[in-house]
Amino acid sequence: MSKTDILFKPFEYGGLKLKNRFVMAPMTRSFSPTGAPGDDVVAYYRRRAEAGVGLILSEGVHPNTTTAAGTLRVPHIASDAARAGWKKVIDAVKDAGGKMGIQLWHEGANRNPAKTAHPEIPSWSPSGFKVRGKPLWGPMTEEEIETAITEFVDAAVAVKELDFDCVEFHGAHSYLIDSFFWDQMNERVDRWGGDFQGRTRLACEIIRRTRKKVGPGFPLLIRLSQWKQQDFDAKIAKNPDEMRAWLSPLVDAGIDVFHCSQRRFWEPEFENSDLNFAGWAKKLTGKPSISVGSVGLSGEFIASYAGEVSKPASLDRLVQMMARGDFDLIAVGRALLADPHWVEKVREGRTDELKDFSREAMATLY
Repeated sequence: MSKTDILFKPFEYGGLKLKNRFVMAPMTRSFSPTGAPGDDVVAYYRRRAEAGVGLILSEGVHPNTTTAAGTLRVPHIASDAARAGWKKVIDAVKDAGGKMGIQLWHEGANRNPAKTAHPEIPSWSPSGFKVRGKPLWGPMTEEEIETAITEFVDAAVAVKELDFDCVEFHGAHSYLIDSFFWDQMNERVDRWGGDFQGRTRLACEIIRRTRKKVGPGFPLLIRLSQWKQQDFDAKIAKNPDEMRAWLSPLVDAGIDVFHCSQRRFWEPEFENSDLNFAGWAKKLTGKPSISVGSVGLSGEFIASYAGEVSKPASLDRLVQMMARGDFDLIAVGRALLADPHWVEKVREGRTDELKDFSREAMATLY
């Protein structure tokens, strides 16, 4: 019996039935120059399914090609061609025995209009955006908020219609949904801001309306983070009571699983407890949670992209946390980017074959 056996126990919750506890984390690769995934993207996901990943979550996928899209060559789901490309992806993954969901990603204020196909369209942010005190664009209007909700819902419905196994809303890292959560970006005094009831309203409307359209059996996930691209030490919830006030409305709206982003999965979220973010989310809501952050590697991802080489690292701490039920699933990012067979090698005890991850290796990822 291997100490990693617990990572290969099946998982089932509602409509989500997985053969093991490994999730492929969403990772932007910018491999879709037309916005529609091509045959190389189909093959990329199929390889991970063939090698035993329990659930694949796609790279971030834009719900529109205007306000959401700020990173070049990122796929979307807003055209017939894009949806046809994603249909090829899910058919290939299912043919290989895998499960997959699409992550819907609106870049919000992180989108730089000048670098997009629509520089004339301001980016969306709850309270606008300023540089050195000078406004670049204003707060989102009620009409724009309604449009954002509708586009997320329509995209989620398309994900189900294409026969994916779930959909994930990107509500982390200061992108659009997260910018409403975070009081440093959301200074609104209307019903979309203020306390947690107001700041969660955008996400809740997206979840609630999606649930009404896709029915009770289609799994809805949301990715959340305390840390932000602008501030690694940021905290939306400074204590468990605030976290309950943040997450409970999302449960009431119909979310099934919390995907809790950390830079290092083993780090405690609050003082006087060694539970991490995913552990607290599960404890406070009773919902399944996914943990993530530098799994199987010696260095965290920011350092990797700055040039540091991350070496394969022990999974002992992960096994310990999973065994005591802190969280239900573990998302693996860079290790699976570097090696599509990572899960297979862990299962077979071939840890001496696990690969390093470095910025230079990005040029050879497949």
